[in-house]
Amino acid sequence: MKETDVYESVKQWIVEGDLEPGQRLTEEFLSTTLGISRTPVREAMKRLEADGLVTPVKRRGVVVRSFTAEDVQQIYDIRALLEGYAAGHAARFRTDAQIEQMAEAVSVYDRCLRLPTERRQHIHDLMQANNAFHETLHAAAHNPHLNFMIGKVVVLPLVFRSFYWYSAEETAKSNEDHKRILHAVVLGDADWARSEMLAHIYRGRDHVLAHAADLAARAGDSNEVGRSSAQL
Repeated sequence: MKETDVYESVKQWIVEGDLEPGQRLTEEFLSTTLGISRTPVREAMKRLEADGLVTPVKRRGVVVRSFTAEDVQQIYDIRALLEGYAAGHAARFRTDAQIEQMAEAVSVYDRCLRLPTERRQHIHDLMQANNAFHETLHAAAHNPHLNFMIGKVVVLPLVFRSFYWYSAEETAKSNEDHKRILHAVVLGDADWARSEMLAHIYRGRDHVLAHAADLAARAGDSNEVGRSSAQL
């Protein structure tokens, strides 16, 4: 198993909640679990730390990152600014091919809504369609620096859990947001595209905060979002 394979495996475990926020990970544990040497594990941990998915603990390996309510607020506020900017520029600079790709992502999302599968697979499929829409829109802004910065604040465990908490109606509404954003981009209306994206991200933020606060209250810890979400 190569370092890239280790990275992708551990990343998936973190995103989907198989490794809980606050859980300690050591090179010994992961090398034994995966049946490989420590070298690729060490390199994978560096990448996961750079992604903000794990946090180093002095002389004790790393722990899966947890998120406070304040973290969620700040992360989503920054996302709104960056993705709003991306949507506005996408309306100005998008290509016909990129419009087709965003439209296809919207269609795939709708198909996922009509054909639900096993819960985790259903969320995975929705998340893939959601990511395809957003990533194509980011690319349509034609600003690689912006893409890099957005990549640093799109925290995948929070995205996955937000889908886990959505009702069927809320999940459908998210794609209605995508359709309005896409329509604004097609028309080349930068202000409208930016406004719709801001509203979309802020709704996601409020959704995560509301559900995390509810779970945390039931768990007896109103501050640690990551710890409460690990119950899912």
